[in-house]
Amino acid sequence: MHKNFKNIDKVVFGRGSFSEMDSILAEKRSENNHFFLFVVDSYFSGKELASRIPAKPEDVVRFIDVDPHEPTTDQIDNLRDEILASKGLPSGVIGIGGGSIMDIAKAISLMFTNEGSSTLYQGLNLIKKPGIYHLGVPTISGTGAEVSMTAVLTGPVKKLGLKCDWTVFNQVILDPELIASVPVDKWLYTGMDTYIHCIESENGTLNNAYSHAYAEQALKLCREIYLDDKSGQTPENDEKLMVASMMGGLSLTYSEVGVCHALSYGLSKILGEKHCYANCLAFQHLEDYYGEGVAELKKMLKTHNVELPQDLSKTWTDEQITAMAEVAYNLPHMWNHAIGTDWKEKVTIETIMELYKRM
Repeated sequence: MHKNFKNIDKVVFGRGSFSEMDSILAEKRSENNHFFLFVVDSYFSGKELASRIPAKPEDVVRFIDVDPHEPTTDQIDNLRDEILASKGLPSGVIGIGGGSIMDIAKAISLMFTNEGSSTLYQGLNLIKKPGIYHLGVPTISGTGAEVSMTAVLTGPVKKLGLKCDWTVFNQVILDPELIASVPVDKWLYTGMDTYIHCIESENGTLNNAYSHAYAEQALKLCREIYLDDKSGQTPENDEKLMVASMMGGLSLTYSEVGVCHALSYGLSKILGEKHCYANCLAFQHLEDYYGEGVAELKKMLKTHNVELPQDLSKTWTDEQITAMAEVAYNLPHMWNHAIGTDWKEKVTIETIMELYKRM
């Protein structure tokens, strides 16, 4: 299958590049109702970064709490309806934060121009009209949300992304200074999302020279960041991680993710676990699928004195495990990549339940 996917229109990279935002937005201010919607991680409310946001009096700045819950369809629909009713159509949406904020910014930019609930558009190429201008500023790196064509939302029935060419950001600002204060455990979990993206992209039926080139370089950077003698949270490694995150996202865009991400979606949908952390919880038990990658991840965890909990499944009910397995099973694109087109002959709900029981 050939993928004719859209990449980000423009990227500015470098320390201090956050200061470029005002001039970047200036040429878009005359569009629609002449105001911007800024969606910002509530972590930054009252902090120095918030004072640097180039918001004008007519703009709307919303600090959104994304911990512990990931973005929901209701959240997107309600914010969209509120802004349209009170201010009209924005000139654009700016997301400042981690992967969840990136997904909120992408999703709401689409829902401003597409009628009805976002639940109608969870899937591939279901969006009917292009969204409005949207700009992403990641403050934590690893999810690849800044480059991906998916805005992942949890709805009443499923956790699944709004996925199409129009989801991709028009502009991204990559300022490594913004990720310097990330706590070590979150720094590692989000970095492992990049790492897992690449391992799964490489180990599946859709891997190809294009996806491999991005994965190879991203994995090299991950090993330098998390395993080398100079590993750790240094300014140089912050720069590397921002680049690795983008490359990992591009690798999976032209390939696919696999078993770990399918299991992770179940953990997030049923138990509310954050995506990157859920990936780590699942990946550590998948030696029979990604043996070398699992061993290396465990080495990275040990290097940075981060421990993942064990025996979690003993606290889960049979109903929870079954529900998680059903969520994971209903992600055929991931299983097709990881196992092959005959995956349904090899993977059942019971197979997936056993994978959850390992955790």
